[in-house]
Amino acid sequence: MSHLASLATLIFAVTYTGIALGGLPGLAIDRTGVALLGAIAMVATGALLPREAARAVDFPTILLLYSLMVVAAQLKLGGFYSRAAIWINRYIKRPGVFLGALMLVSSVFSALLANDIVCLAFTPVLCESLLGAGLDPLPFLLGLACASNLGSAATIIGNPQNMLIGQMARLGFGKFLLWCAPPSALSLAACYGVILFLYRGKWGKTKKVSPGRPEEEKRTALSTDPPAALYTGKSAWPAYDRHQTRKGLLITAALIAMFFTPVPRELSAIIAAGVLLASRKIPTRAILGLVDWHLITLFCALFIVVGGIVKYGLPGHAVAYLGGHGMDINHPYALSVIALVLSNMVSNVPAVMLLLKHMDLGMTKNLYVLALASTYAGNLFIVGSIANLIVVEQARIHGVKIGFREHARVGVPVTLLSMLIAFAWIAVAG
Repeated sequence: MSHLASLATLIFAVTYTGIALGGLPGLAIDRTGVALLGAIAMVATGALLPREAARAVDFPTILLLYSLMVVAAQLKLGGFYSRAAIWINRYIKRPGVFLGALMLVSSVFSALLANDIVCLAFTPVLCESLLGAGLDPLPFLLGLACASNLGSAATIIGNPQNMLIGQMARLGFGKFLLWCAPPSALSLAACYGVILFLYRGKWGKTKKVSPGRPEEEKRTALSTDPPAALYTGKSAWPAYDRHQTRKGLLITAALIAMFFTPVPRELSAIIAAGVLLASRKIPTRAILGLVDWHLITLFCALFIVVGGIVKYGLPGHAVAYLGGHGMDINHPYALSVIALVLSNMVSNVPAVMLLLKHMDLGMTKNLYVLALASTYAGNLFIVGSIANLIVVEQARIHGVKIGFREHARVGVPVTLLSMLIAFAWIAVAG
């Protein structure tokens, strides 16, 4: 192995270890910072030339991600999310029905919009409404997190890793939906059944919660998870604005319709973002202030880090090693297990980015499998997805504590059932 190949391997190993740990010991740095340092090291050491680093970034994926964040920001500023959460509260006196309505609405919104923002919008309303009604918020918050993850698996635009898979393989929006929506819907039903079984008859037994922060802190508190940093600043949600909400929904509907045409998704999305930015009432700064620049930076940095080891053929050796031990990355069942384990080690976006580099992109079914497995993996443990962490942090601000054990009690069976459903669907769908 050459000197530069060894450097690239070392940088990759340190970067992915830091991502798995959530930072580097002794440094006040998060996952995004670790990835960015890894990208800088790849260029600074000469493992990648600057022009090679620039080519490693998949610009259409970044453009799509950015554009959809602008669309989501429009709906947030129009008060759409909080209005929907308040609407669900009409069922609060019937906990089982309330849970079902919450999970259904949050899963559909997550499939069409950003699941992270759905969780951020719903969590504060849920905490205050449920505590006020004398109900335990825990099962409902867990239902929100799990349903958001499961719903987001159904479409190319449901979460960042699906966007990455769809863009790199140029998958059709309609075919992706037809393949991934059925197992996701069945998994959602299974998730509802698990929570209903575990908490039936216990809705009113409100657990002792830790003291909430002062009211002023609740209004301005920040989410501590790095990729959720787009939510920093003012956390008070705007009042419902019918005109701005209708505008956002109209543009969203038109955008989804465009996704079924041959027009490149990133082009359709950036046009939609441009239309929304041309507003007479909402300042540009307000919309762009809600763009998750941390997540975009994470994507760009990971493209460069992975590009560094791909240049020297290192992932190919790893894939060959796995294949020699009966784990063919292009076999759907083996791929599911690898994606599940790797996603819980380093989180789903870095896992997907790495796996895509040595998958056969012509095997479309495997790409659907990767999308399902990497997203379902997010429900296993509390650190498995950004949506989970957003719910946990926002709930803590409102005095509700969700521990690792409480989440795993629901997350583990939900993930296992989801993976079994995915395996069955692979066999049925061929």
